[in-house]
Amino acid sequence: MIIKIDHIIYESLTTTEKQVVNYMNMNADKIERMSIVDVAEGTFSSPATVSRTIKKCGIGGFAELRYILSKKRNNKDSDLGQINEILEKSLREATNTLEQLAITDVLNAIELIQKAKRIYVLARGLTELVAQEFSFKLQLLGYNAFQISDPNVMKKISSEMKKDEILVIFSLYGKTEELINSAENAVLMGSKVISCCCAEETPLKNLAAVYLKGYKYNHVSIKKFEVTSRMPLNVISRILIDYLAL
Repeated sequence: MIIKIDHIIYESLTTTEKQVVNYMNMNADKIERMSIVDVAEGTFSSPATVSRTIKKCGIGGFAELRYILSKKRNNKDSDLGQINEILEKSLREATNTLEQLAITDVLNAIELIQKAKRIYVLARGLTELVAQEFSFKLQLLGYNAFQISDPNVMKKISSEMKKDEILVIFSLYGKTEELINSAENAVLMGSKVISCCCAEETPLKNLAAVYLKGYKYNHVSIKKFEVTSRMPLNVISRILIDYLAL
């Protein structure tokens, strides 16, 4: 049995949800290799029903269930265990980022963007890809946005900013010197800064009018180069753009 719930919870489930629980318990040896669609088809239900049932049973979701199973079977060194751990990594980054974002902070960032006469989007390294997409979508929505990655341009622009202009900074670790210096310059000029990072301890947090923190999983796949996934920053970017698009 892979889903153990007490009698009270079980009785609170609908007939279809009970079928889902029974199906997964009867097919415990297959669940690790199945998708949520496979389970839905096997129970003549829907992926939404399967997901809802799993959460009612105290598990975060189907991906988490597969990860729990792979750990219980000591499959960590097998292909099956490894792929479930990879899936769990992406799930945690996205879920934890969403959970730790305060709605008030998101709305405050939206307000700053909407009121800004000009928006400068700064990033360095691989994070520039996140900034480029964010800036491009702002432009499509009619905002006066510019993406900057050159350190010299950052220094000049940030030291000449006006109070009705803002900086939006994307940084994974929040340690890049030119980004910190640009934020300091902007604050001195009376401009607002929105910092999107995955670090708790960073000068960008103290300099920001709004600080949006993402969650970065500790495991790094490619260790020889700094190419850590920017998924948490992409999640933050998408939230801001989607709301602005409304």
